[in-house]
Amino acid sequence: MNNLFFFLCLLFASLFKLSFSRGGFPTSVNVSGVENCSFAASARHLFADIKVSLAEEMHMKRLEELAKDYMSNSDLENAIMSFNRRCSGISRVYSIGKSVLGVPLWVMEISDKPGKEEAEPAFKYIGNVHGDEPVGRELLILLANWLCDNYMKDPLATLIVDNVHLHILPSMNPDGFSLRKRGNANNIDLNRDFPDQFFHMNDDPGAHQPETKAIMRWLDEMHFTASASLHGGALVANYPWDGTGDKKKYYYGCPDDETFRYMASIYSRSHHNMSLSGEFPDGITNGAYWYPIYGGMQDWNYLHAGCFELTLEISDDKWPNASELPTLFEYNKMSMLNLVASLVKTGIHGRIFSSDEGRPIPASIAIKGLNSTIHARETLADYHRLLVPAGKYEVIATMPGYKSRSTRIVLGEEAMTVDFVMDPAITPINSFLQRGWNCSLPGLHLEVFFILVLILVSVFLCFLLKRRVVLNYPKQRQSKRSVLGV
Repeated sequence: MNNLFFFLCLLFASLFKLSFSRGGFPTSVNVSGVENCSFAASARHLFADIKVSLAEEMHMKRLEELAKDYMSNSDLENAIMSFNRRCSGISRVYSIGKSVLGVPLWVMEISDKPGKEEAEPAFKYIGNVHGDEPVGRELLILLANWLCDNYMKDPLATLIVDNVHLHILPSMNPDGFSLRKRGNANNIDLNRDFPDQFFHMNDDPGAHQPETKAIMRWLDEMHFTASASLHGGALVANYPWDGTGDKKKYYYGCPDDETFRYMASIYSRSHHNMSLSGEFPDGITNGAYWYPIYGGMQDWNYLHAGCFELTLEISDDKWPNASELPTLFEYNKMSMLNLVASLVKTGIHGRIFSSDEGRPIPASIAIKGLNSTIHARETLADYHRLLVPAGKYEVIATMPGYKSRSTRIVLGEEAMTVDFVMDPAITPINSFLQRGWNCSLPGLHLEVFFILVLILVSVFLCFLLKRRVVLNYPKQRQSKRSVLGV
């Protein structure tokens, strides 16, 4: 029926165009050449609109047909809960918020001690950022179940579960998925909704979409070392920066460009054929060199939280037939596993302590020559710094109130542990107080001792003031008696 309607519209427009070219209006109607051209242009514009509408309708019908074999949002939630019940020993499920339409944003955490804080790196995978790119949500469910099935059987699965806290958000944009469109329910592209380093269009915290706010809160609550979001429409591993200050397209690397290239290469070379790309050398690309975007999640992660995030395009077809999903999982499985495992296989890791009490302190870690700083965790003071293997580095630890410490290392192909013990910065006054604390009050903190000293000084001053008043009182009485002539 639609094809017939399309044909009739085409015939109708062609007849009108032929009539205009031949001057086929009745002689009683005076139509100038300009009017004829204008009318013909209007007809062509109408015809173009009809073609676009028909194309959109056919596209939506195709997506609806394809989506029948993908998990719906309720199916996805059931799959997440089923996974948690089946693998409760190494997993937990929690929500980071809700979408515009109220769909929970469920996360699966996979670890040998899920929900417990450990001195281990954390990694997150996020799928379905764009509603019309659903392959990621399907593959992430398959990944979680593979880890569950192969824990204590496969060395790589065991390494990840025992040494990493892996967090998986299969769908960041469930509304967009159900509506079969790129944006969320408010038609906002979530990968353009984060604060940007170059432009200020997303600086208002209250203006972000609920899904964006959920991710931002998540990063404030959880200390992630690295992450990746899964997309569709190409086959490449994308790394920062995603934009440029002048909006022009060219290679614009971030301070950790070499490390990001190394991470992207881990994914690409572990993939079935990503590294063989004819469009992208080695299957990787700098975002700004590919095409600049602004308000992206990838750059915000790195800038705001020191989280090294990649944007992974994992399928040339945004919405392939569901029968292809098992093959796509096999093509991407080792890439996804090796990227997570790289957090413990490479880089430097350690904890930072205070020399006076031995307590952990959340210092900052920098690499000389790189304008990039990461922070140790607030509670355990552990840090996990990704670096390119086989390099020489000077690692610097800094913390307000403490003397900075640095050490030179030669990083091999495997991870290295670099702990720091930092000395408090001594000034003349706190040196005196610290000596008093060490000699007289060994069981109390320096702050408590300082408060006690202030209290004692205050009491002593009050005593002196009161004594002075008492001593002066007889003199004041004698002076009064003299004045009265007594």
